[in-house]
Amino acid sequence: MSEPPHPQPVSTHTPRSLIVTFYGAYGRGFEGPVPVAELVRLLGTAGVDAPSVRSSVSRLKRRGLLVPERTAGGAAGYALSPGARQLLDDGDRRIYVHEPPRAGDGWVLAVFSVPETERAKRHVLRSRLAGLGFGTAAPGVWIAPARLHEETRHTLRRLGLDPYVELFQGAHLGFAETARSVARWWDLPGIAAEHERFLAAHEPVLLAWRARADTPAEDAYRDYLLALDSWRHLPYTDPGLPPELLPPDWPGGHSAAVFQGLHERLRESGERYVRGTD
Repeated sequence: MSEPPHPQPVSTHTPRSLIVTFYGAYGRGFEGPVPVAELVRLLGTAGVDAPSVRSSVSRLKRRGLLVPERTAGGAAGYALSPGARQLLDDGDRRIYVHEPPRAGDGWVLAVFSVPETERAKRHVLRSRLAGLGFGTAAPGVWIAPARLHEETRHTLRRLGLDPYVELFQGAHLGFAETARSVARWWDLPGIAAEHERFLAAHEPVLLAWRARADTPAEDAYRDYLLALDSWRHLPYTDPGLPPELLPPDWPGGHSAAVFQGLHERLRESGERYVRGTD
């Protein structure tokens, strides 16, 4: 049995990641493309200099995530590609919706086979399944909570990997207890460590805001963008396993509550800063 994928670390706030986070949080609300000058201003508030913004935007353009367009006033700007918009829409359901999972909801299995002549696609397929939060049940057999099946279908089709994969939905019938199997399929200590890192970085921020009576828009925008940039990776590292299958001291619920607290306190004030209405 292959080892479960090592979870990706909490975001270190790279310029490229922050730009994606900005579009997910605020960029979709723009009428038309986001002007380049606005991207430079808004990412500058988060500590990214103008040359880094421009070079990162160029890389996202080459990857097909951003599309160059002119604003109504003729200024240079960038809009999301249809594929990027679908990616962000799928992500919303993970990042912002915190429905308690249940063990009885079942599992989705991804069973794949890639010809040796196309073995490079095998690596891409494994990486994408790991990035979606799948654990490894056996070589060529990956498993995730059943609610992730639609996002999995979107992702595999978008990448042209669907011809190599069959998806199944069902229940775990043994022979080992499901909780013991889950501990083999996922690197639970590694995932817990990512939650702890998020808490170490952002729980003090939430506590500091709770001690304040005011919510200045620029400060709110900066702290929210950085928190979201860290948080948005975690629902993929941790696919939301049922609590009854996890260790009793699991930190996932705590980190979700901290992000939710920051979201409720800061997002709308941050919107005022983005729109220049404060």
